[in-house]
Amino acid sequence: MRYDFDAPIERIGTDSLKWDVRENELPMWVADMDFAVCPEIKRALEKKLDSDVYGYQIIPPAFGRAISAWWRDRHGWEPDPDKVIFCTGVVPALTTLVKCLTNVGDNVVVLTPVYNIFFHSIENMGRHTFESALSYDGDYRIDWRDLEKKLAHPYTTMMILCNPHNPTGQVWTKEELDRIGELCHKYGVRVVSDEIHCDLTLPGVRYLPYGSTKYGKEAVVCVSASKAFNLAGLQGSAVIVEDERLFERVERALNAHEVAEPNLLAVTGTVAAFTQGAEWLDQLRTYLYENRLLVEKRLQEELPSVRVVQQKATYLMWIDVGAVTDDSVALCKHIRRTTGLWITPGAQYRGNGSTFVRVNIACPRSLVQDGVTRFVQGVSSYIRK
Repeated sequence: MRYDFDAPIERIGTDSLKWDVRENELPMWVADMDFAVCPEIKRALEKKLDSDVYGYQIIPPAFGRAISAWWRDRHGWEPDPDKVIFCTGVVPALTTLVKCLTNVGDNVVVLTPVYNIFFHSIENMGRHTFESALSYDGDYRIDWRDLEKKLAHPYTTMMILCNPHNPTGQVWTKEELDRIGELCHKYGVRVVSDEIHCDLTLPGVRYLPYGSTKYGKEAVVCVSASKAFNLAGLQGSAVIVEDERLFERVERALNAHEVAEPNLLAVTGTVAAFTQGAEWLDQLRTYLYENRLLVEKRLQEELPSVRVVQQKATYLMWIDVGAVTDDSVALCKHIRRTTGLWITPGAQYRGNGSTFVRVNIACPRSLVQDGVTRFVQGVSSYIRK
């Protein structure tokens, strides 16, 4: 079956966070796609809604089985279905894990620039974000000397890993993941791996689940259908913990914080995505890759002063504007004010993000064309100021 990703979807007036905008504005910021949901998922949800009672739900065995089989078939890792815990989202899971597996005042290591909500999950719980900045010379790499120094600190008890990495789009290799595992094992640091973007690699690129690595059984792995299938509004994710003692601690923590019970549609949508959504996802990845090539070509031709980082995953383009400004916040404000294009300043991801912007290209190609035109206009007028 061929799916139509060019079809425009009207989202203004639908209580959409992304599209709560002023007239003539184009939002390309938050990680929310503008495509019609996978039809197989929609049919499963409609069938669920056809029931006459919307009471409390349970987590059926099909939930763990669907996730285990998907990771086995697509990613070569088959976690025990009984070690898969439902959670209302990856962020609630991260916040709960920080609170329950670390102590107030502890350090939690992250590789920056990184998804800014990590900082909230850490700092709102009274812990310290301990940044290990990725080195950058046109491409991003882990600074192993700095990372070991941060992990060796006596107050460091956790590392939150982003695999694949948001916003840089890096897909960590087996060697990199093994080395992270060895260092964390050496210094007694718990790894929590957020793998929410794992199914959004570029065609031909494979990601390696942290749980499949040498020290994977010591970790907590968080996954979800919410990014690849755009189901964030259903509020569903999974926390995978293969170590028995750690599993008991995590399951108790998630339940104690009331983030382990599903709404009516969360489990249904997740199971449908991971059992019926493969063909839709494969076509989506190709479409997103073509969007990426379009943006790269136009920027190279029309705005050579900026550089697109060569990413291997996500639909969030990470663009180096360092030749234009060292204040991405000011640049993004100017672009929105003058063109209506709403994109994300990289500064909020810390690290070297002050000279980058993040642009969401998960939308019909007509909107991508419009967005890149506005971006070129906005940056050009900023340069002329």
